[in-house]
Amino acid sequence: MGIIKISDDLHDDVRKSCQVMSRSINAQAEFWMKMGRLAELNPTLTFAEIIVQELANANDETPLKSVK
Repeated sequence: MGIIKISDDLHDDVRKSCQVMSRSINAQAEFWMKMGRLAELNPTLTFAEIIVQELANANDETPLKSVK
């Protein structure tokens, strides 16, 4: 694991968002980094389309079970 430096303003944004999204600060930052990377690799996709694509990829590895 490495350490990255970010601005105080960005850290505050991550801290606020992680509370809303029920994630740790690190998990929120990792999510934003992952989504940013995926957006750069798939510039024609919307955020929602990227989420659908990632869910489909995850389901290929471990299919979601239906809730009864």
